[in-house]
Amino acid sequence: MTRQRKLSPERKEFLQKLLSAYQLEDTQDVQNMLKDLFGDTLQTLLEAEMDEQLGYSKYDYKNKDTDDSRNGYSKKTVTSTMGNIPLDIPRDRKGEFHPQAVKKNQMSSTGYN
Repeated sequence: MTRQRKLSPERKEFLQKLLSAYQLEDTQDVQNMLKDLFGDTLQTLLEAEMDEQLGYSKYDYKNKDTDDSRNGYSKKTVTSTMGNIPLDIPRDRKGEFHPQAVKKNQMSSTGYN
């Protein structure tokens, strides 16, 4: 007898939203969705790290308590088991931002160059 995977109601609802948003038809569509989600997750982590570094979120100048600020992005492509993932690495004016989610000079999502 095979074991059936049990999903929490929250997880099931989340997956149903993903399925409707991506209109998946086959396993290649699933892989493309996972690649998109992986890239979006890395990008969100990088943005959160910049928020933490500067002490305020993007466009929240009222709470800015530093003389450093955002200074655009650098493009980077990270290799993963799902293929190449393009990222926009945030920069700060002082050049003191050192991301941890995708470190400087890191070219692979496994942490190895």
